[in-house]
Formats: sequence, C-alpha cells, structure tokens
Amino acid sequence: MRRRAAVLGVAAALFGGLAAPAPTATTRTITVGDDYFVKDDASITVSVRRNTRVKWIWRGDSPHNVTVSRGPVKFKSPTMTEGSYSKTVTRSGTYRIYCTIHGREDQSMTLKVQ
Repeated sequence: MRRRAAVLGVAAALFGGLAAPAPTATTRTITVGDDYFVKDDASITVSVRRNTRVKWIWRGDSPHNVTVSRGPVKFKSPTMTEGSYSKTVTRSGTYRIYCTIHGREDQSMTLKVQ
C-alpha cells in the first residue's frame, strides 16, 4: 500500500506540471492618433514576440483603421474614431501597416514579430 501511494505521489508530481495554465500573453499598446500610429519621432517600427496581443487605441478626432498591406497574415480593423482594436500575432515576420483613409505616406508603421 505504501509503495502504491509513493508511486502515485511521484506520478502526480511528474504530471502535475502538465496541467499548469499557460503563461498569459503580453500586450503591446499602440496609439492611433490624427495621422500617426507611433507618436514619438524616434521610430515607426514596433517589435514584439510571437503570441503578443497588439492593441491599437484610437485618440484624436479623425477616423482611422489598421490595415496590413504586406505580412505573413493580413488583417484589418474597422474604421473608427474611438475605441480599440486588438490582434494576437502568432506568425513571425514583418507586417507593413497603414491607414487606408490617410494612405501609406501619411500614416503607416511596421510591426516586427520575432
């Protein structure tokens, strides 16, 4: 009986880790303003790891959207003046993103997923 309890204890210890919840994904927030995605003048490239939730938050008065023109996966947000849009990026690569209202020249960014 002791041996059986010991074996069950070892099995529980070994397999208990398999039932542990997966770590939660990281969220990266990007502001969508009047004619910009990334306001700081340093860079319009944002780098994240795979399985990161990218959340665009609308600020300002003009309508905008988030549209992938090139990348491993294409996606597009609704055109909005307020609120947010989220996408969990699961495929590595470079995503070219722009607002179809304002065009690539005026409102674009690059999202690099590693």
